[in-house]
Amino acid sequence: MISKPQLFSLAMGAAFACTSLSSYAVWDEKFYNPQPLPDDVILPMPCDGAMVFRKVEIPLSKPLDDYSITLGQDGDEWGYIEQSRPEHIAGSFAEGKGGKSRYYLMAKYELTELQYQAVIGGQCPTPGNKLRLPQVNIGWVDAMNFADKYNLWLRKEKADALPSEDGAKGFLRLPTEAEWEFAARGGLAVSPAEFRDQRFPMPEGITSYAWFAGAQSANGKLQLAGLLKPNPLGLFDMLGNASEMTFEPFRLNKLDRQHGQAGGYVVRGGNFLTPQGELRSALRAEEPYYTNAGANENKTIGMRLAMVSPTLTSRDRIKEIEQEWKGLGTQNAKGKAQGGDNTLTSLNNLSSQVQDEGLKKQLEKLRAEMRANSQLRDEQRDQAIRSSLQLGAFLCTKLKDDGMFYDRLAGLYEKSCKAGSELDANCGRRQEQLNEHQKALDFIVSYYADTVVDNGTTYNLEQVKPQVSVVIQQMAAREKTNLNNYLSTYWQHLQGYWKDGKVSRAGWLEACKKTG
Repeated sequence: MISKPQLFSLAMGAAFACTSLSSYAVWDEKFYNPQPLPDDVILPMPCDGAMVFRKVEIPLSKPLDDYSITLGQDGDEWGYIEQSRPEHIAGSFAEGKGGKSRYYLMAKYELTELQYQAVIGGQCPTPGNKLRLPQVNIGWVDAMNFADKYNLWLRKEKADALPSEDGAKGFLRLPTEAEWEFAARGGLAVSPAEFRDQRFPMPEGITSYAWFAGAQSANGKLQLAGLLKPNPLGLFDMLGNASEMTFEPFRLNKLDRQHGQAGGYVVRGGNFLTPQGELRSALRAEEPYYTNAGANENKTIGMRLAMVSPTLTSRDRIKEIEQEWKGLGTQNAKGKAQGGDNTLTSLNNLSSQVQDEGLKKQLEKLRAEMRANSQLRDEQRDQAIRSSLQLGAFLCTKLKDDGMFYDRLAGLYEKSCKAGSELDANCGRRQEQLNEHQKALDFIVSYYADTVVDNGTTYNLEQVKPQVSVVIQQMAAREKTNLNNYLSTYWQHLQGYWKDGKVSRAGWLEACKKTG
């Protein structure tokens, strides 16, 4: 990965793939990045062009760590296509050495005609606004062919620009459905409730963020990429304009799972002919790879690329994964490896002593099922811990606000009603207000203390500590870093309770009041 200034200094001296022309126009930024944002990731293209990406962060770092999400939407009307379902997602690239998160890259804009021609055309196109239209009328195989040629060019001409994971260079492909929908909904940059909304937050109204059918929007025409506002991750036109191809084949939904038949490919996001009321993050449709006459090329379907890495990148990584896998589902409720008298260990011992191969296989199957159930329990526990930590941080802010407000009221009462020789005529009313606020404050303090005690007795340090790191990253992604100080205070109170078992209501209140 390289920055914008580095891009052009490298590109100007690079070998030019389109050798059929003796001269060509260097792309102005407006042709590949019409709305620059901080932290844009820019990859070079042939013809001194570029493609811009955005990081999609996942707040977990180990190879077998993945993040639990819910995709789709509830409802009977399109349930056989879009019914909500649990999924898991993980990042490809570690965020720095020893980083606590991983990420994959998603193209910031839909692939444009200019970018497509630079890779496929054989000669360099002349940059112009008309070529900023999304590239449509291509088939799924054409999309894969484009990704293949671009990957090979990058490896030959600009290998240093590619991100790496464990020594393996990243590569470009169509995004999976999970990668696409997680990014379209806003990823970590939105709250859990916003993530499950019909669309990502659109504070200025849908017409500012998406092109759809009707005279008030696209008016039946494909629009230039990047004209409207982005979603919370800085991605443009995720809903509307051109529908976008994904990597997997289409499957129907059977409530808690997908159907066994794999059909055509999946397109997501809707397009400039989609009615406004139908535009939603869960919108998905099937497109055949081929029509009866040939390749399926549609005027409403385009694409954007994702940058990811291989999974089994080295022998050391494989050993690390093997070690993690052996530990899956073998943790007890206190987060420590289960001992010799637990059920899984007993099954292992029993299986090793059984001579009957049929019975041995049944025991191994039972053990695998128990491990899977245990792993699911652990994931649900971790999610519950993260929710409780966020609640604790919020309650700490509430303690500060209510506590400081009570202190101001008490100060006014002391000054007006107890100082001097004359009593304020409103002292009776002030006393009632003070008493009411005292009761409200006592309730919040008790609620806060209950959460500390509940978490302290339900979980232990080994279970909670990793989730603190995850919540910190979630807060940062939502630009709620101010809450991290309150999370730190709550975390200190939880550790203190584990250490001495004392419920320090007054001390916890004062600590939250001093947090800022």
